[in-house]
Amino acid sequence: MILPNQLTILRIVLTPVFLVLFLSDNPLLKQISLAVFIIAALTDWYDGWLARKFNYITSWGKFWDPLADKILTSSAFIGFAVLKLIPLWMVIVILVRDFIVTGLRAYADYKGKTFPTSYYAKWKTFLQITFLYYLLIMYVGKLSPQIFPANKEIFDMLLDSNFIYFFMLFITAITFHSGITYLYKNRNLIEGLFKGED
Repeated sequence: MILPNQLTILRIVLTPVFLVLFLSDNPLLKQISLAVFIIAALTDWYDGWLARKFNYITSWGKFWDPLADKILTSSAFIGFAVLKLIPLWMVIVILVRDFIVTGLRAYADYKGKTFPTSYYAKWKTFLQITFLYYLLIMYVGKLSPQIFPANKEIFDMLLDSNFIYFFMLFITAITFHSGITYLYKNRNLIEGLFKGED
């Protein structure tokens, strides 16, 4: 198995490790979870770079690489929902949208067709990742004894519940709207997939 695909598998394996550490009651394990998440995210960047530079592109990788990304980001959203930092219903909307679109794209690749990725969808992903890193770093930072005591007011402000709620609501709305837009613009391609058209 080529290296990019091995990195994709590593990202999938690291995802439950991250979630278990993040949901633990031990602040040190939560700090380690942040490092695990960053390492897993870096494997995504590195396997993409390797695939482009050395043309390491396989059908297996085209299917599993985006799915591994969704599994990783979804685990973070789920972790935040379990800790009641963000509403569960928003997480469900994001997960359903992303896995439907990812599944359609993977099936299209399997059928030899290509679904284009819009700039809107890329901005949606950028907002999701930015929010996840922000909330993860702020949450873990607040629980770090060497950081939190001297910066209580700053962390309280940055983790304001109203700010987090409305930021997450905005991301949820963008994610949902981009999904509807994606399905509508590609409705003929999607119909062709399930009709078995060439």
